[in-house]
Amino acid sequence: MGPRTEAAIGILGTGSYLPAETVSNHVVAERSGVTAEWIQAKTGIRSRRYAAGHEATSDLAAEAAQAALATAGITAGQLTWIVVATSTPDHPQPATACLVQQRIGARAAAAFDINSVCSGFVFALVTAARLLSSTPNGPVPYGLVIGADVYSRIIDPTDRRTAILFGDGAGAVVLGPVRPGHGLIGAHLASDGERHDLIHVPAGGSREPASEKTVAEGRHYFRMNGRAVSDYVRSELPRAVREVLAAHDVESADVDHFIPHQANGVLLRTALPDLRLPRARVHLTVAEHGNTSAASIPLALDQARRQGAFADGELLLLAGFGGGMSLGTALVRWQSGEACH
Repeated sequence: MGPRTEAAIGILGTGSYLPAETVSNHVVAERSGVTAEWIQAKTGIRSRRYAAGHEATSDLAAEAAQAALATAGITAGQLTWIVVATSTPDHPQPATACLVQQRIGARAAAAFDINSVCSGFVFALVTAARLLSSTPNGPVPYGLVIGADVYSRIIDPTDRRTAILFGDGAGAVVLGPVRPGHGLIGAHLASDGERHDLIHVPAGGSREPASEKTVAEGRHYFRMNGRAVSDYVRSELPRAVREVLAAHDVESADVDHFIPHQANGVLLRTALPDLRLPRARVHLTVAEHGNTSAASIPLALDQARRQGAFADGELLLLAGFGGGMSLGTALVRWQSGEACH
């Protein structure tokens, strides 16, 4: 039989997982040589979570996945795709998504990772939705998209530019068929490789393999040019928002909810006026979660959903930005009520 006509694909369920350990600004400040008050003034962050010693990225991801499946009312065995967005995988290989597949028992699903750093969840969401919308005739297609990161393992605790920002967590969504006019209605993904050095981990890959020298020099730690990244976000995020709205004939006043990557609370509040979203309710979790990289958007999405923030037919704008440099925006028309099984 021929291919299925492209179906409307949307979010059927959300889930999240945060490690048990809450790390205050006082703890981070002592290690990085600043004060707790300075951290909050610079970032808007009050605390973050750190994974336990036995927890890796796949463990957090699997917990979030189970919660999302329960919300959606489907089983892991019904999944066609699993896409994990992460820049802190359990291992260089295999894909963390394959470890999640095993953990949750999704034997029929194809699984792979996407590394677009803090933009990863939006890149993964768009990729999975497009795969599902063109699935050939057969069982109803469902996908699982997870953003998960454990940055506490790659942060230099003495580096005040990064140690003050990052935490660990995972968020997930189940994708599947929704009513026409709902679900993912538009997206824009972009990368600027000319600025790849603004956010990076210098060593540990094929360019600079692990050695005693790279470890001694701390070249396996995450590094970021915070000032240049801030300038990039202030310049490029408003442009990306305008482009995705214009490309899909959406007025800025029609956006009901804005869910950005939770990079830095002060940066986000400074950038918001330039986005010109007059009616949008902005969902921020950065004060309690810190910057959880690819997990930040689905964590905020799940918290808002659990609080009953979204009404049927409301328009959500998701925006991720991060290493690469990469930037992804997605427009989602929310569907409430029972999923289209």
